[in-house]
Amino acid sequence: QVQLVESGGGSVQSGGSLRLSCAASEYDFSTSLAGWFRQAPGKEREGVARLSTDGDTRYADSVKGRFTISRDNAKNTLSLQMNNLKPEDTAMYYCAAGFGGGDSLEPSRYRYWGQGTQVTVSS
Repeated sequence: QVQLVESGGGSVQSGGSLRLSCAASEYDFSTSLAGWFRQAPGKEREGVARLSTDGDTRYADSVKGRFTISRDNAKNTLSLQMNNLKPEDTAMYYCAAGFGGGDSLEPSRYRYWGQGTQVTVSS
């Protein structure tokens, strides 16, 4: 059974940084596209970044230049380095895998999800 477990969330001030990690069991990040998503209170879940098997990345416009998605094949982890955080980045962040094709930043295209890790950015 595929399990994704996120870690690294927390509370920071505006301009700060956090690094999120996602550990997978029964799933190999190196063989399939995976991504990070977030959901703020009262808002729909949205795609943040995704990483393909060949290293190609795609980011939401709101995080371009500030967030970096990466993968450690040896540890089978997916990470999201978040710099210059803003209050509008406050959300629950989720790791997702099992991409089914289509828009790679569309949450409905992913089969497996972690429980999420909270990121709170204060001004």
